[in-house]
Amino acid sequence: MKRSRTVMLCIAGLMGAALPAATTAGPASSAAAAPGACVTSPGTAQGDARKVLTIAQQAQREFGLNSVVLRVSSGGEEVLTTALGESMTGVPAEPSMHFRTGSVAIVYMGAVLLQLVEQGKASLDDPVSRWLPDVPHGSEITLRMLGSSTSGLHDYVTDPAFLAELEAKPFRHWTAAEIIGISTDKPLLYKPGTNWSYSHANFAILGEALEKISGLRLDRLLTENVMKPLGLTQTTNQYTPQIPEPVLHSFTSERGTYEESTFWNPSWTTAPGAVLVQNICDLDRSARGIGTGELLTPKSFKTQLNPGTIGLGHATATCPATVCQLTNTEAHHFGLGLIVVNGWILTNPSFSGYAAVQAYLPAEKLAISVTVTQGPKSPAGNSAQPIAERISEALAPEHPLKMR
Repeated sequence: MKRSRTVMLCIAGLMGAALPAATTAGPASSAAAAPGACVTSPGTAQGDARKVLTIAQQAQREFGLNSVVLRVSSGGEEVLTTALGESMTGVPAEPSMHFRTGSVAIVYMGAVLLQLVEQGKASLDDPVSRWLPDVPHGSEITLRMLGSSTSGLHDYVTDPAFLAELEAKPFRHWTAAEIIGISTDKPLLYKPGTNWSYSHANFAILGEALEKISGLRLDRLLTENVMKPLGLTQTTNQYTPQIPEPVLHSFTSERGTYEESTFWNPSWTTAPGAVLVQNICDLDRSARGIGTGELLTPKSFKTQLNPGTIGLGHATATCPATVCQLTNTEAHHFGLGLIVVNGWILTNPSFSGYAAVQAYLPAEKLAISVTVTQGPKSPAGNSAQPIAERISEALAPEHPLKMR
């Protein structure tokens, strides 16, 4: 039976035989590691670290995952860094391995947009047409609506013709004009700003707008404004399907047979210049940097967490329940490129056999970062989510992370 394709919807979580588990690291990967290296925690896991390790091991068996790589930190101090299972047959997974992180890039784009607003270079309520005059509906849609996904644009990853082409040709390179055009060629789902529905097109367009506003190519803009300030030395944009070594390989059954998907072309996932790969230590640093508002003023950080989406998200005659069905509430809503759930600030990319969660709880200064790769019998969807949820229940029981 053919499995349905899992795409990188960052909002997807909002609204077999057991694989061998890695044990604690030996001298080659811990004591001999360079300072600051991303390696498995040395020694025997105790206390909270033992709780996290047990959760990860049980989930790996339960979901039949090839690998589970995670890092949990509290107050900036490591609780546990570990890698379970294999990258490929006979090749153990390692925390230093790079993997695709999809929607983490739209969190960064939201932060950069707010930085540019702080600098007086743009306003959140500028119409898109001010910067991109040729974009359809650009006079009706604002920069805020792109970042908060309230534009009314169709999501091209739900388009049957696009999905058929993507399934038939996973190595095809897609241009920004092609993926944006699929969405803008259709009528708006609703009057911009009056409803909420996730669309990848919002962030493909936002990437182009950020380049116009800043005068910089998007990859350089993200490097200068996000990666360097946060010290994300293992986070890079890729204009090709290449992933820098060492690589955490991915596999999927999306096309009906279990196959490697590591180097399927990710050009369709978001704006060129924001197609990111990271390792788990950078994902942890990213969770803390974004979750504490480190890149923004307090006023802008407040806007990033709530740009006006609360109360939006409901089915209408032109926006069916399969698209506009998740009502944004104070406890569970979409911010400017990120998700807020019960006090947690997060995103949850999932596509082409990769799945991850980057989450931070300010109330406890707790960061949870997880990435997983699928085995032949793994369930569809983002299996990093239940792992992150179970860790949150164990370490922060008063603030459980429960994604809809």
